[in-house]
Amino acid sequence: MHLEQFNQDFFSFLSSSPTPFHAVKYISDLFQKNGFKQLFENRTWDTRAGEGYYCVRDNGTIIGIKLAKKSAANAAWRMTGAHTDSPALQLKPIPVRDSNSTTQLCVEVYGGPLLATWFDRDLGIAGRVMCSDEKGTILTCLIDFKRPVAIIPSLAIHLDRDANKEHTVKRQKHLYPLLCHSTNGQEKTFFNDVLLQQIKLEHPDLPVKNILGFDLFCYDTQPPTVTGVHNDFITAGRLDNLVSCFVSAKSLLQNQINDNCLMLCSNHEEIGSSSMAGARGNFLSTVLSRLIPEASDRNMALHDSYFLSLDNAHGVHPNFPEKHDPQHLPLLNHGPVIKYNSNQRYATTSKSAALYKMLASEVDVPVQEFVMNNDLTCGSTIGPIAATNLGIQTVDIGIPSLAMHSIRETSGVKDPYMLYQTISHFYSRSVLPQTEE
Repeated sequence: MHLEQFNQDFFSFLSSSPTPFHAVKYISDLFQKNGFKQLFENRTWDTRAGEGYYCVRDNGTIIGIKLAKKSAANAAWRMTGAHTDSPALQLKPIPVRDSNSTTQLCVEVYGGPLLATWFDRDLGIAGRVMCSDEKGTILTCLIDFKRPVAIIPSLAIHLDRDANKEHTVKRQKHLYPLLCHSTNGQEKTFFNDVLLQQIKLEHPDLPVKNILGFDLFCYDTQPPTVTGVHNDFITAGRLDNLVSCFVSAKSLLQNQINDNCLMLCSNHEEIGSSSMAGARGNFLSTVLSRLIPEASDRNMALHDSYFLSLDNAHGVHPNFPEKHDPQHLPLLNHGPVIKYNSNQRYATTSKSAALYKMLASEVDVPVQEFVMNNDLTCGSTIGPIAATNLGIQTVDIGIPSLAMHSIRETSGVKDPYMLYQTISHFYSRSVLPQTEE
């Protein structure tokens, strides 16, 4: 696959994945089209060597598996991990209110978004809706309006003369997207005339009687694009961390894979991963337990396995280079970044980094390195969680990006493809490099 085709496919994935639920649906469909079989946690598994499988938990987390052609209970695993969620505005259970002849959405902040970037944007609504049918069965359906239906207007400069000097967003007061002119019984109207009609539009054969609940999010409807006078950059919403999910899924579909490979794309990383669908949950460990039932075999396999934690890195902002450590300045279009932290907020060690450096060199992909400015607080990833729970060598890597957690982020046009080259090689290399104990 060449760069242009990869980015075209990636943009299709981004446009189809306004929420974690849609991202997992897209990846599930991709796996099905390529012959992967779905496994269900509440059913018996019958897996066979050389076959591909996937398992979904709570609609927002997915594990993809490609079993070795020559199966061995204690054979090593090559794993990647990413997350499907991004910072956003999530609708509250009572989702609308009236204010000065308008109906507004009531939202709460999910994760840590750059809130100022959410103003004056064409916002869509997408997510998961729980419904019941005439028989009392609970149904799950995904919806996406795929058009602007809301906006948070800024206050005019004439009414806030200090807006360009300092601007604090008060979450409870300022974050009410404008939905429509107010109507009588706006909550009933929203459920019956907005949500229910959208469900019927997208799922005409679904026998929906009542709406029981939802996980709905606002998102920027502007599509991903290549920008820059020489087409150097990608700008899009949710680059953190859907680029890593797409790279993992596409890499797992290679025909050259001969050994045990697994990808985890989990929900709720942006809020700490502590949920049944998050990386701190037991999804990955229970899947591995079912694939390798004998504990001693599983321990031997994990000892020789590797986990590549994929999550975007902070590229150096040309307007704020002082925010970076001066010896560690990741540049856009200069290759994926290995992330280090002495307090293990990233799971990288010299041993795990050595593996990735060797893999990258073998496919002629440059490697950059990042450590946080000592005066700033470091973020984290699912890497330390995987390393802790599995006792497995883990390295944290990701493409460099700007405006992380903005409603619209920026990366280099070449970097996602270079990450794909290294992950594909990780999965398909005949034998992983061995390290002496």
